[in-house]
Amino acid sequence: MSTSTILLIILVLAVLAYGLGVVTAKRRAAASGERLHSREGYYGVFALLWTVVPSTILLACWLIISPLAIDEAVRDGFPDPADTEMSVSDGLAMSMVTSIASGLRRLDGAEYQAVLSDFSTLREALGNKGVPLAGDGEPFMLDAAIHLNDWNDASRNWMSAAVLALAVLGLIFALWRIQPEVRARNSVERSIMVALVGASAIAILTTIGIVLSMLSETVHFFQSVPPLEFFFGTVWDPRFAATVGTTSSDGQFGLIPLLAGTLYIAFVAMLFAVPIGLFAAIYLAEYAGSKFRSAAKPLIEVLAGIPTIVYGFFAMVTVGPMLRDLSLAIDGMFADTGTPFIQAQSVLTAGFVMGIMLIPFVSSLSDDIITAVPRSLRDGSLGLGATRSETMKRVILPAALPGIVGALLLTASRAIGETMIVVLAAGVAARLTINPFEPMTTVTVKIVNQLTGDLEFNSPQTLVAFALGLTLFFITLGLNIYALYIVRKYREQYE
Repeated sequence: MSTSTILLIILVLAVLAYGLGVVTAKRRAAASGERLHSREGYYGVFALLWTVVPSTILLACWLIISPLAIDEAVRDGFPDPADTEMSVSDGLAMSMVTSIASGLRRLDGAEYQAVLSDFSTLREALGNKGVPLAGDGEPFMLDAAIHLNDWNDASRNWMSAAVLALAVLGLIFALWRIQPEVRARNSVERSIMVALVGASAIAILTTIGIVLSMLSETVHFFQSVPPLEFFFGTVWDPRFAATVGTTSSDGQFGLIPLLAGTLYIAFVAMLFAVPIGLFAAIYLAEYAGSKFRSAAKPLIEVLAGIPTIVYGFFAMVTVGPMLRDLSLAIDGMFADTGTPFIQAQSVLTAGFVMGIMLIPFVSSLSDDIITAVPRSLRDGSLGLGATRSETMKRVILPAALPGIVGALLLTASRAIGETMIVVLAAGVAARLTINPFEPMTTVTVKIVNQLTGDLEFNSPQTLVAFALGLTLFFITLGLNIYALYIVRKYREQYE
């Protein structure tokens, strides 16, 4: 029985449990003449929770633990490499066994028996079924694949029986527990509270897990490269190893060019996005008519739904060449050197296109924040004789400023984390310059570059990506802390 079928049966049992819980509560209240402690619906939810929650937890645990246990059992059945001429690693052998096991399920009876009798036909037979193998494999892999399928089938059968049995037992227990004096509402509310706490814990633990995973690999990187060389180096030249297995730290891993490029491009993008987005939000919130606002705001927000790769193509094909040709025209009018002073790939190109992408973030968030300011503040200011512009500048904007700062922080974080636009519009050259007409690159681009290729995972050229990611994390954390300080400061002044 598949997992989706099990979930469907649990869903049906849940609906049945709710109905039986309500009916049981009514009948027992009528039979005893007592008043129900909670509303009837709470007893239905009480039965539903006892049916769904334990069985779903068991299903999740089984789906997580069972594959790990089965894989370990299959690996234990592999022959000792010292006693055989095993030509592949243990991990690759397990990958091939998994592919073979998947392919065996697609074979009919005759094809299956042909493969069992002649191992040399395995690769061709599976290839005809759309399961290509990286190599011919070895005979022990076929036996391992058969055991893998058998254990998976057995595990699935036992899982189906155990999960559905637990769901039925939970339903029976809940119906037995339902009595007029049972505090069903309290139990349901506690369950909801546990679910909310669990959701919060998942978010927190995910963040902690990400940080710890980056931190552990960063420590390994700093064992090969001195931290001072990384944080204060002005040259980025990792010099990728020519062969797999090379762990030499030859090369220069200076962070400064990447950090400068990240902040520079984000700053240029914010220069374009913030004024346009903020002024658009002010106009839509305070001056535009309802018809124009209902049409203009969705059109602006369409920009937020365009994939960043499309912005990258737009920068590479349109904006970059346009700025380059414009600089050639200006150069022809004055110096006439024949060389454009604005390159097609530059900080200005990436910042301009990224700014266009960020306009809907600034505009939509700021518009929602401005419209959330109480109407009484506007009416009071206008009633005292202030103009609309004075009301906006002296009343509405100070009231909305904490939220606007948060919106700008979100926009800045989006700009700092952008990758595709930078790759296509600013290039991948790690340079340290203040000229916005020349190419630069960012931390995120180099993270992608360092994690692609055939390098060993323990080489400094690969581990530096985790150091870059951790650095970017702390930069964003610092921005959040500073923004929180600004928000509290202005909020205290306003209150």
